[in-house]
Amino acid sequence: MAAPKKGRGPAGGQGRPGRSLALILIAMVALTGGMFLADQPTPRLGIDLAGGTSITLEAKAEPGQESAINKTNMDTAVQIMERRVNGLGVSEAEVQTQGDRNIIVNIPKGTNSAQAREQVGTTAKLYFRPVLTVAQGTPTPAPSASSSDKASPSATPSASASDKASSPSAKPTASATTQGRAVTGALKADSTPTPKASTTPEASSTPTASAEEQAAAADLQKKFEALDCSSKASRSKASQGAKATDTVVACEQDGSAKYVLGPAEVDGTDVDSAKAAINQQNGQWIVQMEFTGGGAKKFHTTTGKLAQQQSPQNQFAIALDGEVVSAPSVSTALSANAEISGSFNQQSAEELANVLSYGALPLSFQEQSVTTVTAALGGEQLRAGLIAGAIGLALVVIYLVAYYRGLAFIALLSLLVSGILTYTIMSLLGPAIGFALNLPAVCGAIVAIGITADSFIVYFERIRDEIREGRTLRPAVERAWPRARRTILVSDFVSFLAAAVLFVVTVGKVQGFAFTLGLTTLLDVVVVFLFTKPVMTLMARTKFFASGHPWSGLDPKRLGAKPPLRRSRRVNAPTDPKEA
Repeated sequence: MAAPKKGRGPAGGQGRPGRSLALILIAMVALTGGMFLADQPTPRLGIDLAGGTSITLEAKAEPGQESAINKTNMDTAVQIMERRVNGLGVSEAEVQTQGDRNIIVNIPKGTNSAQAREQVGTTAKLYFRPVLTVAQGTPTPAPSASSSDKASPSATPSASASDKASSPSAKPTASATTQGRAVTGALKADSTPTPKASTTPEASSTPTASAEEQAAAADLQKKFEALDCSSKASRSKASQGAKATDTVVACEQDGSAKYVLGPAEVDGTDVDSAKAAINQQNGQWIVQMEFTGGGAKKFHTTTGKLAQQQSPQNQFAIALDGEVVSAPSVSTALSANAEISGSFNQQSAEELANVLSYGALPLSFQEQSVTTVTAALGGEQLRAGLIAGAIGLALVVIYLVAYYRGLAFIALLSLLVSGILTYTIMSLLGPAIGFALNLPAVCGAIVAIGITADSFIVYFERIRDEIREGRTLRPAVERAWPRARRTILVSDFVSFLAAAVLFVVTVGKVQGFAFTLGLTTLLDVVVVFLFTKPVMTLMARTKFFASGHPWSGLDPKRLGAKPPLRRSRRVNAPTDPKEA
């Protein structure tokens, strides 16, 4: 009784194939359920298959800086835009130059196309400016620039250090909330007294000021009084074209307040990195910024000066592309790190961190045209490709049935399982990482069908080789598996390595081909190990395959099997004493 048990092979192989089949069935059900729960029953299509939006941006240089529009800056802008909208490299947005001044951005149709469009042209010019005057965001009749009662109570919070601030090693934090947002930073004890800042709205209109300076101050005052921050267009144009060294008027991003801001003390180039995170104390989303060495010194000096002022001159505004993100007040010098916090959700925090991390565009861009791209051409190509693929698949099925007969049924079932897994995973990757299925990606999936079919053929041929050696089907299935497994793994590793290298060294649509090829190669390993091998083990127990039926594909006579070794011994052994 021990010998038959030993011949069955290891548990979980021939003994318990149901476990592997149950596992892959659970995986398919979970992926299919997740696909419908995510309301994504089909893969997200690329711009060539589903259409999308094509945006033409024209570069605009600052006055007197026309030479800034050059190939180097245009290429840099393309790279930054591409990183913003293709953070993982598979969302299939295309960014390319057209001529000397234009950039074309093709954004596939999808749920994130609107957000991608907003980030494409965002220059992400970040300035830290001192606040001179603050008032409500609507036009006001002749406000006094020095009047503090115009300021919104919520717009003049204060930041205070904890009692541990006097300790040289302590680094407590200060926080401030303004218009629903705040900035906190690591506090650093400042033993050096700082001079009191003298910049006020009236500074330029003193008797010692020149006539030109007085006229400029009067013009600025008129702009401030007339500024209406209720519309997005007026907010974006408030400080349009202003330089970092200019005194400007600006609006809060939500339009609730307007400001007169002094020249920038710190700019976005002084920010080393930015990331979205959750404040562990209150669970709110924040954007954490780390300054460079020089930026930390400038930030420390600036906040040290502002800490000596009265409200609202003790505030500094974080202005992103001319709009004030936050304008907290400070009561002590800040350095090293800062956090923008408040009315963020995950999406808005990640968007702000994204544009800050990838840097400011070297040029300003203006939308020239926004057009809708149809998928007619791509749809025709896809139909032609699918027809060709269907013809090729039909020929493969005919060949499998003619050559492998019953084994073709196992191969087709395995291809079906592989197709289900590929389809559901591609559907889920759309909302998860922005994966978009384009024509090259479809080609990668079709090529992978051949790789998967090749794995089945390797295993089937190993089994047939064992049968030719005179073994019965059940031990042949188990003895063939280790050798077939080794060949399959080596083959799939080479295919996956090629796909990975292609994904790293290429850009654009070719990455879609490489990504799909690598994904389906990994799924081939899963299907062969968890489905094809267990199904083959179960089929070996059936009479149709075990008896070597002519239509099973495993008929010993058709394969030219040798007689079993023990039979040849019995035939050759003398049975008649006279013959001996």
